[in-house]
Amino acid sequence: MGEITESEIMSRRRALVCLLAATFGLAAPSMLLTASTAEAQTTGTERRQERRMRRTERRQERRMGRTERREERRTGRAERREERRD
Repeated sequence: MGEITESEIMSRRRALVCLLAATFGLAAPSMLLTASTAEAQTTGTERRQERRMRRTERRQERRMGRTERREERRTGRAERREERRD
């Protein structure tokens, strides 16, 4: 009962090797995923920055257009007032 046979020792070794291999097998894909995740984050960040820049440019264009239209209205009013006074 207390004796351990050689086949039992080998099976324990095999079980240990299998356990380590399974652990490493699970760890390896996660390392690969972190590398691809890092790449995805950089491309995602670049796209996000580009979208923000385009959005900012469009907003600036709208503001400039509004300002120009407002100035045109104001100068037009002033000119019409001057014509009425004359």
